[in-house]
Amino acid sequence: MPSSIYDYSAVSMSGKEVSLDRYKDKVLLIVNTASECGFTFQYQDLQKLYDRYKDRDFVVLGFPCNQFADQEPGDNGAIHTFCTLRYGVTFPMFNKVDVRDAGAHPLFAYLSEALPFEGFDMRHPVAKILVPLIEERHPHYMPGNSVKWNFTKFLVDRQGRVSQRFEATTDPLDMEASIEALL
Repeated sequence: MPSSIYDYSAVSMSGKEVSLDRYKDKVLLIVNTASECGFTFQYQDLQKLYDRYKDRDFVVLGFPCNQFADQEPGDNGAIHTFCTLRYGVTFPMFNKVDVRDAGAHPLFAYLSEALPFEGFDMRHPVAKILVPLIEERHPHYMPGNSVKWNFTKFLVDRQGRVSQRFEATTDPLDMEASIEALL
Protein backbone atom coordinates (compact mmCIF):
# COMPACT_ATOMS: atom_id res chain seq x y z
CA MET A 1 0.00 0.00 0.00
CA PRO A 2 1.30 3.48 -0.82
CA SER A 3 2.76 5.40 2.09
CA SER A 4 1.80 8.92 1.02
CA ILE A 5 -0.14 10.92 -1.55
CA TYR A 6 3.14 11.32 -3.45
CA ASP A 7 2.63 7.81 -4.84
CA TYR A 8 -0.29 9.05 -6.96
CA SER A 9 -0.84 11.18 -10.02
CA ALA A 10 -3.84 12.87 -11.63
CA VAL A 11 -4.68 14.62 -14.87
CA SER A 12 -4.82 18.42 -14.64
CA MET A 13 -7.52 20.52 -16.30
CA SER A 14 -4.98 21.24 -19.04
CA GLY A 15 -4.80 17.50 -19.78
CA LYS A 16 -1.33 16.84 -18.36
CA GLU A 17 -0.56 13.95 -16.04
CA VAL A 18 0.71 15.45 -12.78
CA SER A 19 2.60 13.39 -10.23
CA LEU A 20 1.59 14.53 -6.76
CA ASP A 21 5.23 14.35 -5.71
CA ARG A 22 5.34 17.77 -7.38
CA TYR A 23 3.79 19.00 -4.11
CA LYS A 24 6.42 17.52 -1.76
CA ASP A 25 7.15 19.72 1.24
CA LYS A 26 3.86 21.59 0.84
CA VAL A 27 0.71 21.49 2.95
CA LEU A 28 -2.20 20.41 0.77
CA LEU A 29 -5.96 20.57 0.98
CA ILE A 30 -7.45 18.02 -1.43
CA VAL A 31 -11.15 18.61 -2.15
CA ASN A 32 -13.77 16.93 -4.31
CA THR A 33 -15.87 19.71 -5.83
CA ALA A 34 -19.11 20.31 -7.74
CA SER A 35 -20.54 23.37 -9.48
CA GLU A 36 -24.23 22.82 -8.72
CA CYS A 37 -24.10 21.82 -5.05
CA GLY A 38 -25.42 23.47 -1.91
CA PHE A 39 -21.77 23.72 -0.86
CA THR A 40 -20.45 25.25 -4.11
CA PHE A 41 -20.06 28.56 -2.27
CA GLN A 42 -17.07 26.93 -0.54
CA TYR A 43 -15.01 27.63 -3.68
CA GLN A 44 -14.85 31.25 -2.52
CA ASP A 45 -13.32 30.39 0.87
CA LEU A 46 -11.05 27.73 -0.59
CA GLN A 47 -9.65 30.44 -2.85
CA LYS A 48 -9.29 32.79 0.15
CA LEU A 49 -7.29 30.14 2.01
CA TYR A 50 -5.13 29.52 -1.04
CA ASP A 51 -4.44 33.24 -1.49
CA ARG A 52 -3.71 33.71 2.20
CA TYR A 53 -1.24 30.81 2.56
CA LYS A 54 0.19 30.00 -0.88
CA ASP A 55 3.35 31.98 -0.10
CA ARG A 56 3.87 29.63 2.85
CA ASP A 57 3.69 26.52 0.61
CA PHE A 58 -0.01 25.77 1.00
CA VAL A 59 -1.90 24.46 -2.05
CA VAL A 60 -5.54 23.58 -2.60
CA LEU A 61 -6.12 20.79 -5.15
CA GLY A 62 -9.64 20.60 -6.60
CA PHE A 63 -11.11 17.43 -8.08
CA PRO A 64 -14.55 17.86 -9.66
CA CYS A 65 -16.88 14.89 -9.24
CA ASN A 66 -20.37 14.12 -10.55
CA GLN A 67 -21.18 11.18 -8.25
CA PHE A 68 -23.44 13.07 -5.83
CA ALA A 69 -26.88 13.87 -7.27
CA ASP A 70 -25.32 14.77 -10.66
CA GLN A 71 -24.16 18.13 -9.31
CA GLU A 72 -21.14 18.38 -11.65
CA PRO A 73 -22.65 17.60 -15.07
CA GLY A 74 -20.36 19.77 -17.21
CA ASP A 75 -17.24 18.73 -19.04
CA ASN A 76 -13.81 19.82 -17.84
CA GLY A 77 -13.87 22.97 -19.97
CA ALA A 78 -17.22 24.09 -18.56
CA ILE A 79 -16.04 23.33 -15.02
CA HIS A 80 -12.84 25.33 -15.50
CA THR A 81 -14.76 28.30 -16.93
CA PHE A 82 -17.29 28.21 -14.09
CA CYS A 83 -14.63 28.06 -11.36
CA THR A 84 -12.53 30.78 -12.92
CA LEU A 85 -15.29 33.24 -13.81
CA ARG A 86 -17.66 32.70 -10.89
CA TYR A 87 -15.19 32.21 -8.03
CA GLY A 88 -11.83 33.41 -9.39
CA VAL A 89 -10.25 30.02 -8.74
CA THR A 90 -6.50 30.00 -9.34
CA PHE A 91 -5.56 26.91 -7.34
CA PRO A 92 -4.83 23.73 -9.31
CA MET A 93 -7.90 21.93 -10.63
CA PHE A 94 -7.88 18.43 -12.05
CA ASN A 95 -10.09 16.53 -14.48
CA LYS A 96 -13.41 15.24 -13.21
CA VAL A 97 -13.01 11.96 -11.31
CA ASP A 98 -15.00 9.47 -9.28
CA VAL A 99 -14.15 9.63 -5.58
CA ARG A 100 -15.98 6.56 -4.25
CA ASP A 101 -17.04 3.03 -5.17
CA ALA A 102 -15.30 0.70 -7.63
CA GLY A 103 -14.28 3.41 -10.10
CA ALA A 104 -12.83 5.77 -7.50
CA HIS A 105 -9.61 7.52 -8.43
CA PRO A 106 -6.85 5.68 -6.49
CA LEU A 107 -5.93 8.90 -4.65
CA PHE A 108 -9.43 9.17 -3.18
CA ALA A 109 -9.52 5.49 -2.30
CA TYR A 110 -6.30 6.10 -0.36
CA LEU A 111 -7.52 9.32 1.28
CA SER A 112 -10.82 7.74 2.35
CA GLU A 113 -9.10 4.84 4.03
CA ALA A 114 -6.42 7.01 5.64
CA LEU A 115 -8.93 8.71 7.96
CA PRO A 116 -12.39 7.43 8.87
CA PHE A 117 -15.67 9.18 8.27
CA GLU A 118 -16.74 10.59 11.64
CA GLY A 119 -20.07 12.14 10.67
CA PHE A 120 -21.37 15.48 9.51
CA ASP A 121 -21.47 18.62 11.66
CA MET A 122 -25.20 18.79 12.31
CA ARG A 123 -24.89 22.43 13.47
CA HIS A 124 -24.19 23.45 9.86
CA PRO A 125 -27.39 24.80 8.25
CA VAL A 126 -27.03 22.71 5.09
CA ALA A 127 -26.60 19.51 7.14
CA LYS A 128 -30.27 19.64 8.07
CA ILE A 129 -31.05 19.19 4.36
CA LEU A 130 -28.08 17.03 3.33
CA VAL A 131 -28.27 14.22 5.87
CA PRO A 132 -32.00 13.43 5.34
CA LEU A 133 -31.40 13.59 1.56
CA ILE A 134 -28.58 11.05 1.76
CA GLU A 135 -30.50 8.81 4.15
CA GLU A 136 -33.61 8.84 1.92
CA ARG A 137 -32.16 8.76 -1.61
CA HIS A 138 -28.62 7.45 -1.20
CA PRO A 139 -28.44 5.32 1.96
CA HIS A 140 -25.67 3.22 0.40
CA TYR A 141 -23.37 6.28 0.67
CA MET A 142 -23.23 6.14 4.47
CA PRO A 143 -21.49 2.86 5.42
CA GLY A 144 -17.70 2.79 5.55
CA ASN A 145 -15.14 5.54 5.15
CA SER A 146 -15.84 6.53 1.54
CA VAL A 147 -16.45 10.14 0.54
CA LYS A 148 -20.06 10.91 1.42
CA TRP A 149 -20.69 14.14 -0.55
CA ASN A 150 -19.16 17.01 -2.50
CA PHE A 151 -16.61 19.23 -0.76
CA THR A 152 -15.07 16.58 1.45
CA LYS A 153 -11.66 18.00 2.33
CA PHE A 154 -8.44 16.15 3.22
CA LEU A 155 -5.62 18.12 4.84
CA VAL A 156 -2.19 16.67 4.02
CA ASP A 157 1.06 17.49 5.82
CA ARG A 158 4.45 18.31 4.26
CA GLN A 159 5.40 14.61 4.25
CA GLY A 160 2.35 13.65 2.17
CA ARG A 161 0.46 12.09 5.08
CA VAL A 162 -3.25 12.67 5.57
CA SER A 163 -3.55 14.80 8.70
CA GLN A 164 -7.27 15.58 8.98
CA ARG A 165 -10.52 14.92 7.17
CA PHE A 166 -13.26 17.53 7.01
CA GLU A 167 -16.70 16.77 5.65
CA ALA A 168 -18.79 19.08 3.47
CA THR A 169 -20.37 20.56 6.60
CA THR A 170 -17.05 22.08 7.66
CA ASP A 171 -16.61 25.48 6.08
CA PRO A 172 -13.10 26.05 4.71
CA LEU A 173 -12.32 29.04 6.93
CA ASP A 174 -13.11 26.90 9.99
CA MET A 175 -10.06 24.79 9.08
CA GLU A 176 -7.64 27.70 9.27
CA ALA A 177 -6.12 26.79 12.65
CA SER A 178 -5.47 23.24 11.42
CA ILE A 179 -3.78 24.57 8.29
CA GLU A 180 -1.65 27.02 10.26
CA ALA A 181 -0.54 24.24 12.62
CA LEU A 182 0.95 22.35 9.66
CA LEU A 183 2.58 25.41 8.11
